[in-house]
Amino acid sequence: MEVIEGMRIIYDPTVDALSIRLVEQRVEYETIRLNDQVAVDIGPGERIVAIEVLDASELVPGLKESGVVLENLAVASQ
Repeated sequence: MEVIEGMRIIYDPTVDALSIRLVEQRVEYETIRLNDQVAVDIGPGERIVAIEVLDASELVPGLKESGVVLENLAVASQ
């Protein structure tokens, strides 16, 4: 199992968007749209760089009310 440093999970309720960034450093990537709501950014070596979900609360019921639950992850202070 590879540990990814700098992974970020961000939910912005003002625009209802969920962003999961797996790679901290800036890399060139290609965005693949899976549908109108979900996009995956693919970087060098076909690694997933980020996942973005628009209208996230439609796909994840209760997201606006509960937020994001992290399991088995260390939470970094900002």
